Amino acid sequence: MKQPANCLEDMEMRKRILHFALEGNALKAIELTEELAQDLLEKNKDLHFDLLSLHFVELVCSRKCTEALEFAQTKLTPFGKVQKYVEKLEDFMALLAYEEPEKSPMFHLLSLEYRQHVADNLNRAILERPRYAAMERLIQQTTAVRQCLSQELGKDVHPPFSLKDFMKS
Repeated sequence: MKQPANCLEDMEMRKRILHFALEGNALKAIELTEELAQDLLEKNKDLHFDLLSLHFVELVCSRKCTEALEFAQTKLTPFGKVQKYVEKLEDFMALLAYEEPEKSPMFHLLSLEYRQHVADNLNRAILERPRYAAMERLIQQTTAVRQCLSQELGKDVHPPFSLKDFMKS
């Protein structure tokens, strides 16, 4: 099982990631997510798309339309090859057509509720990721059982588990 200090560090990192996602700094949320769970976004394309589109929305809301278009061309275009993203991409791109995107039919994409939805999905994905390989988990459990037995039966009954010694035998 993961050490308590590492769990606390993970929790603090998740809080920072969610804060950035909710505040509209999706690129920082992506960066920290990749630090915490390296291949999470690579494996979860829907979540990656949602985070990238949050950044696109922030650029549109900041009236940085040229930058938003360039961002869409470099980061969002690859998603256009997959049919399930095409309609979403069209909705996001439509925001560029309005001088006041918050008054457009796609205004919900600018809402805090949408950001909250993406942040919740991100948090859920981080929490659901496997943290240990099966062998590592088995060794951790074996070590914990041996430590409990040693405490109950006496210190010299079972020597501490050593993976190095185990691999030699």
